[in-house]
Amino acid sequence: MSWQKNRPQGGSPRVPSLALWTGATLIIGIVFVLASAPPAQAQNVTRNAQWYSSNLQHVFDYIQRHYVEEVDPKTVFEGAINGMFNALGDPYSSFLPESEMQDMNETTQGNFGGVGLYITAGDLQGDGTMKYVEVAAPMEDTPGWRAGINPLDRIIKIGDESTDGLTMNEVLARLRGQPGQPVTVLLRRGETLEFPVTIVREIIEVPTTKYAMIGDTGYLKLLTFTPMTAERARDALNFFKTNNYKSLILDLRNNYGGLLQSAVDICDLFLDSGMVVSTRSRIASENAVFGAHSPALVPATIPVVVLINRGSASASEIVAGALKDRSRAYLVGERSYGKGSVQKVYALGSTGFKLTTARYYTPSNVNIDKIGIPPDREVKYPDFTENDAGELNRLLQTNRIAKYVEDNPNAGALDIAGFAQTLRREYSLDVDVLRRLIRNEQIRKVIAPVYDLEYDIQLQEAVNILRNGSYPGLMRASKTLKTLQEEAAQEEFAQAS
Repeated sequence: MSWQKNRPQGGSPRVPSLALWTGATLIIGIVFVLASAPPAQAQNVTRNAQWYSSNLQHVFDYIQRHYVEEVDPKTVFEGAINGMFNALGDPYSSFLPESEMQDMNETTQGNFGGVGLYITAGDLQGDGTMKYVEVAAPMEDTPGWRAGINPLDRIIKIGDESTDGLTMNEVLARLRGQPGQPVTVLLRRGETLEFPVTIVREIIEVPTTKYAMIGDTGYLKLLTFTPMTAERARDALNFFKTNNYKSLILDLRNNYGGLLQSAVDICDLFLDSGMVVSTRSRIASENAVFGAHSPALVPATIPVVVLINRGSASASEIVAGALKDRSRAYLVGERSYGKGSVQKVYALGSTGFKLTTARYYTPSNVNIDKIGIPPDREVKYPDFTENDAGELNRLLQTNRIAKYVEDNPNAGALDIAGFAQTLRREYSLDVDVLRRLIRNEQIRKVIAPVYDLEYDIQLQEAVNILRNGSYPGLMRASKTLKTLQEEAAQEEFAQAS
């Protein structure tokens, strides 16, 4: 695997595509370089590294020759290499056995048998196992999405097996499998709500975009960042142009990432020049600047609103952060996930490993890892109270909403409202919450529209901002991520004082 930097005309240095993947990880090649350090210190580091490496080989050979029973070298090797990565305490750095390398290849190639969930390790333990698995985002139009699984849901069990004590590799092996075969997971939502969901595996073909017109506003939803995303986005923008669009909504909600170069290419559609994102490391060769270059396909006269939520991560945050810091877009929704580290993936035969080598920074010099990007206008769906959680748990256990949608696939707004009133008499839940639950189930199982303006309050707010003409003033009043970060630090200091 090799790569090089090119300098686009009129722009900053940029790294071309190779497989720059930024989902649960951000892949940007593989190079091993000794860290910059004073000569004496570097020599000491080298000597220490050589000593440890030599002794690892010695212990490995000794075990092979003298252990009381014959042992498979593969078992000893994988145990040792897993121990090295577990010692880092970094959930994004890990050994990739053959099955996971295959999963990664299938994902980047665009299809595999699975449930369509981006997951991350929850509370990584010293031995590399997890106490739980957290859903970062469901992939739209997949079994996991249609089953109603949400970002931040925790997978407590897979079948009858607890995820407490499993490695990420073991979890992936249990979730993926033969298309058409079901798998049941026990989910925990919030603090108390737990319910089972049965998902039938499918061939997961990674989608890229959805788009449509909302009046004179172009609506573009990016589902993930693949080699085809920028091209499909250009198709959408050309469609908007033929329909004389006056404004644009870029929806990055539940988009958990993809190719870094794809994210840069998307920013290229909106920016004529300047920085999109930079990567920094203690290793000089890992430091890079990715820039936009002209011409931008979206004219500067077209106002842009970007939708984000807690399922927007990595490459999505690169785009949202760049457009926000460059004052090219106004952000609406919820704080994003917060994935700002860079990993490299290297193949070891049919296995491999990924290692965090750098962090990325937005144009205003902010690393959003574990922080996320706050929206300019926060619009959140109501949180459930403890009583709501109990009632919702009781309702979900009955499967009544799914059964209603199955029996009434063409139910209209009045039908949904009537059924919501029926449920309200049995469960202490707000009617609007019940209507949204029914509608969401209908969208996942029957309709799958490009957008749902009637029930999507975040989209409603974006449309209202653009239609009411409040966008220019809001843009002038918006703040960069750096300013927001500094204000938060000042507020924290003042509270501590």
